[in-house]
Amino acid sequence: MRYRDQPTVEVTQVVSCDPGTAWQYVTDIELPLHMSAELKHVEWLNGADHVEVGARFRGRSQHDALGDWQTTCEVAEVEPGRRWTWNVHGAEGVTATWGFEVEPSSRGAIVRQWARMGPGPSGLTFAILATPDKEARIVARRLEEWQQNMSANLAWLAEQVGSATDSP
Repeated sequence: MRYRDQPTVEVTQVVSCDPGTAWQYVTDIELPLHMSAELKHVEWLNGADHVEVGARFRGRSQHDALGDWQTTCEVAEVEPGRRWTWNVHGAEGVTATWGFEVEPSSRGAIVRQWARMGPGPSGLTFAILATPDKEARIVARRLEEWQQNMSANLAWLAEQVGSATDSP
């Protein structure tokens, strides 16, 4: 697994609410604050206050191995009620793309959160450059951390709206 291949991770959760309610939750940029082991603060920028293409927000994070950092994100795509994505910007371009998707289900709504690394360099790049022979392990571990945080986010959402099941 190589960073340059832009690996992606995804988590899916069926929640017992209508898709509109799920959409309200996933378009709240503060949702990850409830459960993320890393994200510590998030705020809209430049007068933005909701998900729309071009809206920007800032996140502040902390990780024992990576330290403290902040990122500026920009909403890249919105299909109202269904999907929204945002790009995380670094000094040399987009360092990651994240997204939420909502679909109707006979049991409520299917919610997905996903993230893709790159293409631009990120904080992970320094670890890879320092130990290139361990790139696959470094990338896999970071994807695992992302997956754990995403699972916690969607489990929290499921708790907020009632019972849920693990698979669509």
